[in-house]
Amino acid sequence: MDTARRIWSAVTERAGYLRRAVRGAGGERDEVLLVAKTVVAAMAAWVLARHLLPPAVSTFAPFTALVALQATVYRSVRDCLQYVVAVAAGATLAATLAAVAGIHGWTFGLLTLIALCIGRVRRFGQQGIQVAIVGFFAFSSGQGQIDYIGHLIASVGIGALCGLAAHIILAPARHTGHRQQAVTDLYTTMAQRLDDLAVTLEASDPDRDHLRQWRRDWRSLSEECERIRHSIEAEIENGRLNPRRTLSGSGEALPRAREAITVAERSMDHLRSMTRTLDYALDSGELGNLPASFRPRFSAVLRAVATVLEEIGKAAHVSPNVLDAKTDRAAAELDLVQRQERTTPEASPAVHALQGTLLTDAGRLLADLRSGRQSLAST
Repeated sequence: MDTARRIWSAVTERAGYLRRAVRGAGGERDEVLLVAKTVVAAMAAWVLARHLLPPAVSTFAPFTALVALQATVYRSVRDCLQYVVAVAAGATLAATLAAVAGIHGWTFGLLTLIALCIGRVRRFGQQGIQVAIVGFFAFSSGQGQIDYIGHLIASVGIGALCGLAAHIILAPARHTGHRQQAVTDLYTTMAQRLDDLAVTLEASDPDRDHLRQWRRDWRSLSEECERIRHSIEAEIENGRLNPRRTLSGSGEALPRAREAITVAERSMDHLRSMTRTLDYALDSGELGNLPASFRPRFSAVLRAVATVLEEIGKAAHVSPNVLDAKTDRAAAELDLVQRQERTTPEASPAVHALQGTLLTDAGRLLADLRSGRQSLAST
């Protein structure tokens, strides 16, 4: 029964995956199209190699097509070139050793040693091991004969052409807008969390469960930052050599989105620290001892910083003047609270420490947002 349930769960999961691929653009559709292109390219390469070349080398054509069809055009061209050069090196090495020293056990060992050393050259990348593998085929099956090696190289060429042709005919889709929107959504969530902290600070009876949930949310948002960064890096690579026409301004949009993620990661450290401080203060009872005037003023600081976060997260290019004005407003609110905190000596040392910690986190957050604004502008 459990096995049948697991099988049914796997089937429904794959069906949902295919529905998402059909419904709209995204990672699911990209993967489905890549699989379809790979099947067609490998089949075409095998058929051509079977008709044009001896059966002993026809398998190299579909295998090369697999190598030549990666997620991006740039990676496909890079891996394909590395593979072709590795094949040529292995075949040449096998032919040379067979012609000079003959087919023997010790020459096979020498072939293996030399091929492994050549394969460690960094320019071969992950295809370095193919120097030895192809050398084995050319040495054992082809006996180092030039005819076999020529057919092998031709088979590899057929596979490379079929694989790269599939990418040229149907190039990978561009997702610049999706990556920008992911950054915007991230900053919107951060701003909402900051607004929630402001509400919690003003509340007469703060909800401890909400604070702890937000602490968990910061951890999940940190993981989301890493995921978005990887997707942006992948999209930047996807733009290289891609024959699809790019949208105007996309060349600056992705580097800016990547820099915005860096700013978000730095800002999140301070937001996480601020949430943790409020959680501890609520547990110890010190949150209720804060001066009545401090709470609304510091909440105003948090809301002002939230507007700065929303402005940075906008997908469109942000006017430096607008962002500077909102940052200056948040800094002015913070300066007002700091002056007020210094003029309340009657507060206990614990309350002063709590206020100081919150103000320090807010100050560091604003400082990082200012430097982030400058890096975004330069990007």
